Amino acid sequence: MDDEWQPDRSALSGAEFERGTDGPKVIVVGVDGSAASGRAGAYAAGLARRQNALLVVVYVQPVLGGAVAMGASVAGLTEQVAEEVVAEIRAWADKVRDVFQVRWRFVTFQGDPYSGLVETADRLKADAVVVGASEQAGHRILGSVAVRLVKAGRWPVTVVP
Repeated sequence: MDDEWQPDRSALSGAEFERGTDGPKVIVVGVDGSAASGRAGAYAAGLARRQNALLVVVYVQPVLGGAVAMGASVAGLTEQVAEEVVAEIRAWADKVRDVFQVRWRFVTFQGDPYSGLVETADRLKADAVVVGASEQAGHRILGSVAVRLVKAGRWPVTVVP
């Protein structure tokens, strides 16, 4: 055949690809101290590094109504978990400091994990949300934070097993 097919390039005029400007600029990752959230944090950190994005690590301290009724110091317990999560993140950041840089911020507050992640992602205009898969059997029936985030359909959500 003498006639070689040529694409119509008139539709592409003015729509040049810009190297380095595509991809997420703010990545929110939810952590709770579980193994799955640790893997989610590692995945999100690698994604942030490759995209030169800001990594926002969010730990939403659960409100434990039943524990309060039994006299437990919930505020102290959840603050302790938050401090442990921060210590783990800082240790990881120090370990990889000479290998690569990741810009990150840690956010923690009390509330419902789903609502907290949604509020943070909306407020920071996140481009992506990363969470670990739920390890609780009941979430298969009632729905996990990850499933609820996906159903919200507001950002690309990556669920790390």
